[in-house]
Amino acid sequence: MKKYITVILLLCLVSAKLNAERQDSVQRKIIHVIGIDFKPAYTFPTKSFFRGDNLAQSPIRTNLSGHIKYGFKFGPDSYMGKMYPNTIQGIGIGYNTFNNTKEVGNPLAVYVFQTSRIASLTKKLSLDYEWNFGASFGWKKYDEEKNPFNTIVGSKTNAYINLGLLLNWQMTHEVALRAGIGLTHYSNGNTNYPNYGVNTLDGRIGLMWCPQDDPKSKFSNNDRVTVIPEQGFKPYVSYDLIVYGATKKKGIFWSDGSGILIPGKFAVAGLNFNPMYNFNRFFRAGLSLDAQYDESANLTDHVANTNTPTDDVKFFRPPFIEQFSLGLSARAEVVMPIFSINFGIGKNFVCRGADTNSFYQTFVLKTSITENVFLHVGYQLYKFKDPNNLMIGIGYRFNAKKNRY
Repeated sequence: MKKYITVILLLCLVSAKLNAERQDSVQRKIIHVIGIDFKPAYTFPTKSFFRGDNLAQSPIRTNLSGHIKYGFKFGPDSYMGKMYPNTIQGIGIGYNTFNNTKEVGNPLAVYVFQTSRIASLTKKLSLDYEWNFGASFGWKKYDEEKNPFNTIVGSKTNAYINLGLLLNWQMTHEVALRAGIGLTHYSNGNTNYPNYGVNTLDGRIGLMWCPQDDPKSKFSNNDRVTVIPEQGFKPYVSYDLIVYGATKKKGIFWSDGSGILIPGKFAVAGLNFNPMYNFNRFFRAGLSLDAQYDESANLTDHVANTNTPTDDVKFFRPPFIEQFSLGLSARAEVVMPIFSINFGIGKNFVCRGADTNSFYQTFVLKTSITENVFLHVGYQLYKFKDPNNLMIGIGYRFNAKKNRY
């Protein structure tokens, strides 16, 4: 999992840098931004471990984190600055404590982030959103002898995903005070077991500082920013073709309630074809045809030696049709500079077996490399609650357009 997330994060950062350089010509200026956040949070007691069934014999109800961020926004005279005048993207580092260092650890999160405006409420107050995506390092994982109570976290490195809503008060031309709420999810994407995930609800308060922002510049006065008029946008249809792969661990449960973790890892590969109607420069939606092969699917139905101890169970390889699925999903995508966030919900209609005959949900981060090529980093759930697999790949966008007005 550590290798997966580290490579993904590095690719996202490199792609963001290359994309920024590509979008910005020599005479255009990038505005640098520095931010700090403090987030006291409530930890959802999804398992008995959080409710006090741990070595400390104490409930784990709270989480506290501090964050330092560096970001940038495009200059006011650039094309991207006119398209997205209030959008900031960059990298962040966050230190977390769950007040149980021995069993949980104090994870350090490293992530890319993006924040932008949803609506202006007054001249100086706006409603904004922010998402974070990255890796968290330093978890104390489950160990049968050394950490037997922590049946929640199965790896030292886990994905870190956060989504928040913020009130942004522009106190001065350079400094903004931000406060709001957010949801955080930590998971390893089934690359190791156990993987029940850790979820928190946070309140946050922080500052954003633009030390290079010129008080006389139209960029620092929201009422005078030259924004490209929305009526100039011409809706069109684009087509995303994505190939992806990953590996996963597989655990199975018997009818008597017992279970085992199958040794080794299993391959996952998939392909998405996703026509999208671009309603405006911020949003597109459509349908996606989703094909996936999961080497671990439906193994429970093909046990080879039922009379042996559970730690030595063997399996026949299931037929291809029981490990292949073809589904149709509805997709919605928020479009911003460099990054896009894609949400999907669908149902497999070509499938056989309990492991593939299901509704599924996807969360995807797309990072633009060129106007047509993007990195694809996603996560798939079954039945809104069961982690299934990561989706790490590359995509190509046919009929991509940039309206220059």
